[in-house]
Amino acid sequence: MGYVDFLSSIHKSTKRDYLARVTEFPKAEAARLAKKWDYDYWDGDRKTGYGGFYYDGRWQKVAKAMAQHYGLKPGDRILDVGCGKGFLLYDFTQVVPGIEVCGLDISSYAIEHAKEEVKPYLIQGNAAKLPYGDNEFDLVISINTLHNLYCYDLMSALKEIERVSRKHKYICVESYRNEEEKVNLMYWQLTCEMFCTPEEWKWWFRQAGYTGDYSFIYFE
Repeated sequence: MGYVDFLSSIHKSTKRDYLARVTEFPKAEAARLAKKWDYDYWDGDRKTGYGGFYYDGRWQKVAKAMAQHYGLKPGDRILDVGCGKGFLLYDFTQVVPGIEVCGLDISSYAIEHAKEEVKPYLIQGNAAKLPYGDNEFDLVISINTLHNLYCYDLMSALKEIERVSRKHKYICVESYRNEEEKVNLMYWQLTCEMFCTPEEWKWWFRQAGYTGDYSFIYFE
């Protein structure tokens, strides 16, 4: 298990007004709408989610970095737990032609509006109970997803990711290192249920027997 940062450059490219997040629209209502994982969260107003989650190719550099780091090759199988509209999986197919991709997301809306090229390989489901056999995938990833689970489902999801992977695993979750980052995280988030420091996250990983790589994003 090791720390590998694939995501901070993308995360830091977004400008955030943390105070406006809690003053321009009722935060509780925004969270209620976001947690439906429907239009409001993906393609509605920025106040209730992404403000339009459209493919722009920004994830291709992440796919390329992961492919190089994990030595992915044609015929390898990848699972994305919390795949959204499948943009990263699509980019994997462009970076490593011949790779096999699968994706799972809690949002039926995301699956219905996924990138057409990978849509047939995506299913609606819960990270706490993956509908796959043991050791099915060469790489299992979960990016900005597991912090949205309650602790008991987080434990199950970590164990499931470990179970279905035969080789590599990578998780990225939200975290905080100081009071300023904690407040910014609480102001910005709409769907987070697990608010943990890096040390707490690593404790959860150990408790679940998770042996893969990980990284954290911070709201600085």
